[in-house]
Amino acid sequence: MQRAVGQFLRYLASERNASELTIKAYREDLLGLIDWLQHREGKVPRPAAITPQDLRAFQAALQEAGYARTSISRKLASVRSFYRFAQRQGLAESNPAKPLRNPRRQRKLPHVLSTVEIGRLLQAPPANQAAGLRDRAILETMYSAGLRVSELVGLNDGDFDGDQQIVRVRGKGRKERVSPLGSFAIRAVQDYREVRQRHPSEETRGRQAATFVNRFGKRLTTRSVGRLLEKHLAVAELDQRTSPHTLRHSFATHLLDRGADIRSVQELLGHKSLATTQIYTHVSAANLRAIYERAHPRAR
Repeated sequence: MQRAVGQFLRYLASERNASELTIKAYREDLLGLIDWLQHREGKVPRPAAITPQDLRAFQAALQEAGYARTSISRKLASVRSFYRFAQRQGLAESNPAKPLRNPRRQRKLPHVLSTVEIGRLLQAPPANQAAGLRDRAILETMYSAGLRVSELVGLNDGDFDGDQQIVRVRGKGRKERVSPLGSFAIRAVQDYREVRQRHPSEETRGRQAATFVNRFGKRLTTRSVGRLLEKHLAVAELDQRTSPHTLRHSFATHLLDRGADIRSVQELLGHKSLATTQIYTHVSAANLRAIYERAHPRAR
């Protein structure tokens, strides 16, 4: 077994060009299995002698030891990959890890800001500075349309229609959707455009020119948006766990809290699957529970 694992790791390095970190993770996962087998059996069986029952016992031992579900899933994936290699090399006839099911992932509720906190954040950028007007326009647009940060930085001037109060968004896989924009976001973008300084290369692009630019007049990066958000979170004294995606989470949660149906929210977010959107129903349910406990005389 040890020799087979060594061959597999060399294969990853030489033929798959895997990174050192990837190889290190595979090594630790597979050596963990070998150590467990040695402790359990008093010896390490050949790869062909290990059964699905052995690996189920290994999985149970990981669970009892308190490993996270994601860690267990990764270790099982490492064993599956090793056995695919072992089968190709004639070291095993079957893949005993194939029948094993990963533990169900525990989905964490997304972090969201309350409407009051959103208001504080949107007021944090100074309105008497060009950079502040830009940052207000960014935050207002992200929250108003529920945009991913990558969608925001990809916006061009031609994507905005102030008369119709909509913006054309290019989402994952370059799939386009049209999102409504609130009057606050429209006004913020207009105020920012009046003071925006462009790079000459952007000026020549017309409607295809980047809407949100840095101090050199070039298109903003997603990293830049993260940094400016951190600055305004500190000013507003808000949770530093807040990320650009938190505005998208807050957008969806606030809509559902106020009676929007989940199918509409799915369309607004550009989710391909309704299952992706359903995480926000749990957030809203938690909010309803809090309201119930505050209001119902027999709740506690």
